[in-house]
Amino acid sequence: MNTPQANPWRRLARRVAYENPWISVLHDDVVRPDGQPGIYGVVHFHNRAIGIVPLDAQDRVMLVGQFRYPLDRYSWEIPEGGGRFDEEPEESARRELVEETGLHGGTWRELCRADLSNSVTDEVMVTYVATDLVEGPAAPEGTEQLAVRWVPFAETLAMIGRGEIRDAMTILALQALALERAANLG
Repeated sequence: MNTPQANPWRRLARRVAYENPWISVLHDDVVRPDGQPGIYGVVHFHNRAIGIVPLDAQDRVMLVGQFRYPLDRYSWEIPEGGGRFDEEPEESARRELVEETGLHGGTWRELCRADLSNSVTDEVMVTYVATDLVEGPAAPEGTEQLAVRWVPFAETLAMIGRGEIRDAMTILALQALALERAANLG
């Protein structure tokens, strides 16, 4: 059996196949784990993924709805966006929450971290729970046409079960909060 920590891949060369302000698509020439030559494509993200579960006093989550161009469909999800690697993740999260919802201030704590789609990307996410928030004006980017709504926390979990919430970061964050709550009961 192989040592789990050992890297069985060997990179021979790397080139940028495509790049824009958000991502780079990398083309690697490699030696595969079986010793044969191969290629690997990696989508490198220039920012980390940031998500926030905003909770109010009635245990409701503010969800953001928007049309997602790559999927060609509408999506309900937690407020989320990108945060620069030279900025603390919580700072990025606070900025994203104000931008998308107008909510600010409050009490914040990190909820979970994860690697998103790790077979093709290096994208990492950090999510937070934010409570005791104050409402204010939102300032979405020109690429965002957003709707917001407060949904009872239990209903967000039911929405996941019905396939109405399909965004990976949203599912991970809401499930992490549900697991945390269940652990605190037991």
